[in-house]
Amino acid sequence: MISRPLGRTGHRSSVLAFGGAAFWADKDDARAAAALEDALTRGVNHVDVAPSYGEAERVLGPAIARHRDRMFLACKTRERRRAKARDELHRSLERLHIDRLDLYQCHAVSDAYDLDCILGPGGAMEAILDARDHGLVRFIGITGHHCAVLHDALSRFPFDAVMFPVNPIQAADPRPATDYRPLLAATIARGVGAIGIKAIALGPWATRAEQTYTTWYRPSDDPADMATRLRFALTHLIATTVLPSDTRLWPPLFETVERLDALGDDEMETMIRDARGARPLYVESMKLGFPAY
Repeated sequence: MISRPLGRTGHRSSVLAFGGAAFWADKDDARAAAALEDALTRGVNHVDVAPSYGEAERVLGPAIARHRDRMFLACKTRERRRAKARDELHRSLERLHIDRLDLYQCHAVSDAYDLDCILGPGGAMEAILDARDHGLVRFIGITGHHCAVLHDALSRFPFDAVMFPVNPIQAADPRPATDYRPLLAATIARGVGAIGIKAIALGPWATRAEQTYTTWYRPSDDPADMATRLRFALTHLIATTVLPSDTRLWPPLFETVERLDALGDDEMETMIRDARGARPLYVESMKLGFPAY
């Protein structure tokens, strides 16, 4: 699989990252292990997981430990205060059966208050920096959906990586919260690794009753359209994009990157124009209670 530099980390990430969120409700360790091993065999080398992904750490932990030397392992915390973030990091290490993480990310940072808590006195960043000093964490990142908040974060702390949605519906909405392009430009200027999410999103679910996949957003499931949307995301200067949180959606995406080619400027603009009027993935959409990623 094609790989790209993850900012200044020195790591080259596979253009598809393994999405641990796909196993948030899973009870089957064997299924999780098989999915991870299949992804690694296909060339995936960037694995994304989080304690807020339900059962994911528990069911993936043994397989992650078994194949630890084959992956760049990224984990997250939604805790904003030092003590709770420290405790959550250690629980993740224990559940994953490992002794260090490659990337630890402040997760789902959606407003200025969150950012102030993380970076201020007694905030989660103090625990993360301490963990880095003790060799438990190599690099530090931040994730979210509010691109303006993430853009501000890059000016306040030297994050190594930032994760955010990259798709036509976000680009079609010019509001600072949703338009990722200024944030992407900042990652390029600062040498920060850019990690995309929700490449195949069509918009939020209207209601929980219509949710037919375990993604909190409504995904495209037409293989040709999925391929085009993935190509749209990867035509941007991002290192990788995370596979969606439903393994039924993975096969067409694996097939696409086997023969990946960039979209032209006209094709990109047409997709953005066609997406105007669609509902972007607002931060407020999370309040519906769907899994975060």
